[in-house]
Amino acid sequence: MQKRWVVKTGGDPGVVDNLSKALGIGPYLSQLLVQRGITTFDEAKTFFRPSLSDLIDPFRMKDMDKAIARIEQAILHNEKILVYGDYDVDGTSAVALVYTFLRRFHEAVDFYIPDRYTEGYGISGQGIDFAFQSGVKLIIALDCGIKAVEKVAYATDNGIDFIICDHHRPGPKLPEAIAILDPKRGDCPYPYKELSGCGIGFKLIQAYARKNNISFDSLVQYLDLVVISIASDIVDITGENRILAYFGLRLINTRPRPGLEALLRYASMIKNDDGSGSFVFNRELTITDLVFMIGPRINAAGRIESGNNSVRLLVTQELNDALRIGEQINSNNTERKNLDTLATQQALGMINGSEDLKSARSTVIFHPDWHKGVIGIVASRLTEFFYRPTIVLTLSNGLITGSARSVKDFDIYEAIDSCSDLLEHFGGHKFAAGLSLKPENLTAFCTRFETIVQKRLQGIELIPEVEVDIKLPLNVINSKFYSVLKQFAPFGPGNMAPLFMTQGVVDAGGSRVVGKNHLKLNVVHPDIAGGPFSAIAFQQGEHIAWIEKQIPFNICYHVEENEWNGSISLQLNIKDIRFSD
Repeated sequence: MQKRWVVKTGGDPGVVDNLSKALGIGPYLSQLLVQRGITTFDEAKTFFRPSLSDLIDPFRMKDMDKAIARIEQAILHNEKILVYGDYDVDGTSAVALVYTFLRRFHEAVDFYIPDRYTEGYGISGQGIDFAFQSGVKLIIALDCGIKAVEKVAYATDNGIDFIICDHHRPGPKLPEAIAILDPKRGDCPYPYKELSGCGIGFKLIQAYARKNNISFDSLVQYLDLVVISIASDIVDITGENRILAYFGLRLINTRPRPGLEALLRYASMIKNDDGSGSFVFNRELTITDLVFMIGPRINAAGRIESGNNSVRLLVTQELNDALRIGEQINSNNTERKNLDTLATQQALGMINGSEDLKSARSTVIFHPDWHKGVIGIVASRLTEFFYRPTIVLTLSNGLITGSARSVKDFDIYEAIDSCSDLLEHFGGHKFAAGLSLKPENLTAFCTRFETIVQKRLQGIELIPEVEVDIKLPLNVINSKFYSVLKQFAPFGPGNMAPLFMTQGVVDAGGSRVVGKNHLKLNVVHPDIAGGPFSAIAFQQGEHIAWIEKQIPFNICYHVEENEWNGSISLQLNIKDIRFSD
């Protein structure tokens, strides 16, 4: 698919120049900082050297004092607490975090993950019934609950209190819970709004620790769970999230908990394992590794079998137990891959075989036999193929259930909200959402959603953008440049890995197609000394004929390290190629 290249503005030249002098770095690196809102030495120091001391006071969050008081009361009176969470990575990691922490002080704690198929997302009546029958007096809900007005009322009628820890948008009415921790509440003064559900859980235990004189150092062990949630839930890696992600990644790279070690073994990320308990990672793990290697495996348990298995994996202290549970979860992940591949192929066939679906501004597609656990993945894949707002629907327990994914500058949550009278349930955020509706409302929903999309995207051409940070001469790239660039990590939404553009490069010889249509390149700029530079362009082998003819071309790329046969060198990871007009 043709992509539009958009180059960001460079920032005030005077600010860039002053920052370069203050930090002793080149103007291109300073420009990257200014683009991220960093304009002074002190701001750069905070950015490059994250500190746990810069975490925000958890009691600035609305209702935090009430939540801690209720937990203290439950522990004092030996009441049974149920830690309840969603079945995805964010939910299960949050449950593992709060459950493990509370078990240090209180034996009467259990956890509960709803079944994706029989209960669906969020607080369920079945879950509340389980709590009542188990003698639970307090439920701590994580990564869900902000819209569970009726379910919380049902729990209250049965003598069960609720503390809600959520990060999704509230509805027009809040549940009548003991405490609702959600920075997206309109009345919440907490200054950082982009925490994950597990991040809210961490703020809860941070507050409890502070109130009860528990050392903050004892909380650092939970940051591996927080960074997994940050990566997998695709929240911004800015502000407080960046601090949590930085130290969480460092923890995973030095001493991962047994459950994560097991998953990393199944993902073939560990080498030099001599059976002694010591090992070495193939390379330093990044946010991207968590997104593509750890997150899908944890998610697969809830998609195929039970999210409870993910929590058991994350809380176990024994590697042998972790390996046993991890083997099952890895098997779940293999099954998930097969199911989503099949469903994606069927969906593509349905769209390509229908003129109405091909010409629409949105994709809304339904198949009653698709596995509910993979429709979100299919929606993401279809969005990549067609680059338009997408909803994939299937039949589950008499209701049509769907997952929605969006594109830049289109708020799919608001569009779904405009169809709320046709829906039974919905929730989510700007780029991803879930929904359910009665079968008889399907046609009306499809029609209205398409109408909304057409209206809001009127005059807008749906072409994916490649957002370039800086036009960069190749001779700027060296080991010193990269050593500073690495300190911009961890990368993710709000702090993406810098994408550079260089125009008019040519083949230096030896370029070829390798693997499954990948380009292995050696490029130089004919007007600039230096090089050649090694580069890789995945899935872009179709360009080789033009490149071999020495036709100049433009590239946009990341700069990264490549390890081969024990040797580490800089490499350009080319994301797109465009030949000069």
